[in-house]
Amino acid sequence: MKSESYKSIFKTTAIFGGTQVFKILINIVRSKFIAVLLGPAGMGINALLTGTLGMVGALTNFGLATSAVKNVAQANGSGSDEKVALVVTVFRKWVWITGMLGFIAALILSPWLSQLTFGNKDYTLGFALLSITLLFTQISAGQSVVLRGMRKVKYMAKSDMAGALLGLLVSVPLYYFFAKDGIVPAIIISAITTLLLTWYFARKVPVKKAVVSLQTIWLEGKDMLTMGFMLSLSGLITMGTAYALRLFITKTGSIEDVGFYNAGFAIINSYVGLIFTALSADYYPRLAAVAQDKLKAAKEINQQAETALLIIAPIICFFLVSIKWLVVLLYSHKFAPINHMVLWLALGMFFKVSSWAVAFLILARGASKVFFWNELVANAYLLGLNMVGYYYWGLTGLGASFLMGYLLYLIQVLVLTHKLYQFSFSKVFIKIFFYQGLLVLLCFLVAIYLNGWQAYTAGTALLLGAVIYAFVEVDKRIGLKRFFEKIKGKSKA
Repeated sequence: MKSESYKSIFKTTAIFGGTQVFKILINIVRSKFIAVLLGPAGMGINALLTGTLGMVGALTNFGLATSAVKNVAQANGSGSDEKVALVVTVFRKWVWITGMLGFIAALILSPWLSQLTFGNKDYTLGFALLSITLLFTQISAGQSVVLRGMRKVKYMAKSDMAGALLGLLVSVPLYYFFAKDGIVPAIIISAITTLLLTWYFARKVPVKKAVVSLQTIWLEGKDMLTMGFMLSLSGLITMGTAYALRLFITKTGSIEDVGFYNAGFAIINSYVGLIFTALSADYYPRLAAVAQDKLKAAKEINQQAETALLIIAPIICFFLVSIKWLVVLLYSHKFAPINHMVLWLALGMFFKVSSWAVAFLILARGASKVFFWNELVANAYLLGLNMVGYYYWGLTGLGASFLMGYLLYLIQVLVLTHKLYQFSFSKVFIKIFFYQGLLVLLCFLVAIYLNGWQAYTAGTALLLGAVIYAFVEVDKRIGLKRFFEKIKGKSKA
């Protein structure tokens, strides 16, 4: 059952997992400072500023940061340095063009964006200053695509770690001395440091220089742009639905609730969701290389999904058991209202990780229209569920709607990929899904219905069960026991 493919998955996950753990520690410190210095309202303002700019970026970046990974990976796989040079050169030209487009659009529309987002023009200058970050972000994304497409995992990890540390060192003093007035400078400086880091590491990758004409830029970039355009539309839809939900929460509830909503999702995306970042670093390029072969693609997806569930289930259980004191640790007692929302969000992540592994197949096949309609439908019912959930049950309703949305999405992508590409989960994956899913569900029920020592005792037992089961299954694939025995032997010597 052991295979080189599993070893590659776990090796990449180990590298990026370590990076994410480092980033988590940095984010814990950063989030604590933001929560204390800015409070829920400050977090809400930050979320609205970045969310609005993200929507403009989705309109103008043509999804190149995702679509071009396939082109770079295929060029790299061809073994031709000239092909790599051509693709990378053309891609970088388009990164500058789309980055400038985003910058100019946000700059011109800054008064309107302030009025639309906050109901006044008080943030016109803020949006005007932040418009330059769209150029910086797009160029940074371009450098990251080169690293990812050529599978330079260590460089990506180093860039992420350095970026997290510099972001902390820059943002905290700004929040301390200027409070909410430090939000805009912190975002700008963070974008600059990310750009410098990705540029530095991308320059370490040996890519020949290629001289290209305007005609070549268009002809070679057409494939990236065609798929990227559909990706940008789907990205816009995702950003737009998140933006619409924040506005709905602001109008129906308060800007503090926007801060609570953002804080809850930050916990899930930054800490539980670290597995997505760790696993996706090498997954998409690998899947893109075999996507046209249905059997190989199915094997790749099942192996990735198995690995994801084995790793993420214990992490979810840990969060379910410890969420009450984690919220206080990460933020403050003021954020206690998000406790139940985060419990539902954590449970929903179990279904999200399963659907995530499958949905990549549509991208890897280059089916941009299918991907667009798949995401459009999903975002439509996710937004509807979120609005209904918040209107009737507040923050807890947002968590429950997230769970329901990703359960529906898992069913949707399974039906779609089975019909188009004859994909289905293996029996091995289904067994892992059942056992780990049962442990996660029981952990969730314990967190909801039990309190005090009873909750911690039962929850810890279930957490240990998930860890032991994961260890046994991982050992079957890569020989963990033998690995630890070798380390033990070396330490004795």
